[in-house]
Amino acid sequence: MADGSISEKTLVARVYPRSEHPVSRSNISKNATKVLYRLKDAGYQAHLVGGGVRDLLMGIKPKDFDVATDASPEQVKSLFRNSRLVGRRFRLAHVLFGRDVIEVATFRADHSSGQGGEAEDSGRILRDNVYGDLKDDVLRRDFTVNALYYNIADFSIIDYVGAMDDLKSNTLRLIGDPEKRFTEDPVRTLRAARFAAKLNFSIHPETEKYLVEHAYMLEEIPPARLFEEALKLLHTGHATASFEQLIKYDLLQYLFPLSDKRLKDGEQQYERFIKQALANTDKRIHANQSVNPAFLFAVFLWPMVWGRAESLQSHGVSVYPALQQAADEIVAHQLYHTAIPKRFAVPMREIWMMQPRLLNNKGPRALKLLDSPRFRAAYDFFCLRAESGENKLKPLSKWWTEIQEKNPRERINRVRKDSYGEQPRRKRRRRNRQPKQGGGNEINGNV
Repeated sequence: MADGSISEKTLVARVYPRSEHPVSRSNISKNATKVLYRLKDAGYQAHLVGGGVRDLLMGIKPKDFDVATDASPEQVKSLFRNSRLVGRRFRLAHVLFGRDVIEVATFRADHSSGQGGEAEDSGRILRDNVYGDLKDDVLRRDFTVNALYYNIADFSIIDYVGAMDDLKSNTLRLIGDPEKRFTEDPVRTLRAARFAAKLNFSIHPETEKYLVEHAYMLEEIPPARLFEEALKLLHTGHATASFEQLIKYDLLQYLFPLSDKRLKDGEQQYERFIKQALANTDKRIHANQSVNPAFLFAVFLWPMVWGRAESLQSHGVSVYPALQQAADEIVAHQLYHTAIPKRFAVPMREIWMMQPRLLNNKGPRALKLLDSPRFRAAYDFFCLRAESGENKLKPLSKWWTEIQEKNPRERINRVRKDSYGEQPRRKRRRRNRQPKQGGGNEINGNV
């Protein structure tokens, strides 16, 4: 399969018995195992499939487990009271165990082979709900390494597409005709970049060729879907490597077009700013610390926002109204390409609006700023700017870092000192009190 072409005619299953692979039920989540066994006991086929199998074979702990079966979504729902059906384009069942969700998908066939499939004239799939058997399902999956099936009936792994060989050679390869597969779903271009980054794999030359040729079709993808892909690229622990793949294949323009233009113009300080933010995000994720998409979106759009705000200030608009108007304009432009839900757009704008306030460390306002719920994110953003080349911000960045380490009384003293200097406070002159009229015999002369 060196040419990268995989079709139904070339599909020959190679079955790896339990003795020939390292995947153990002890490494599969209890909830996924429950789903697999209930489907099996009800007479359905049940396979662990996709990234869960791939990661287990690579010695990586999977983040989630997906199940494939010959049971229809409605049959799955009737089997699991704790399930719900989701999706229109791709109908499947979510089996819920508290916050843990096991995704159960029915084997798919080619969208043109029966009812339930719909595609545009261009070939892009709108609905993909034609059901088939396991062999059909293999051809509906995107990359070979995501098309391995762990069979709960005998604990074997089924490989129709040479996925085991691709895992050994660290190769990412599309299943089927690459031109057709990228046309069906252009988001596969972003998925290719993401998996290459996550797994540190090389993209197969033929897959790579058609990726580059079909990337322009991302312009037709809804902004909401591109936002979800951006999250997967930037918030799953491999943002730095994903960014490099986006640059390599010129895909960034479809997610952040304004950012892409500035980077292509050679703005090195902006590039350092982005890369440092991505590295920090990866570090936090690997340390199991929380991250908010608002921060990275604020990073990607900041130079355009501040540049526009400075232009408005040069025409007489004061700093905060200018920053507000600039944010409105840049965000409106961004929403045509990548959606930003309100729950992220609001804190993103708050981070921007606090940047001028961090330039003032004098008086009561500095103390009040420390108590703002958005202070920490804005402070981190401010420090990132300083670290990335805005050297004039470094003294203030250091000051805000130090003030946070002090207790409330020390903060007050520090702000007072930095605001008014070391001059001692002048003692108030005591007023000479005038005695009350008729208040004493001496005054009245009555000794």
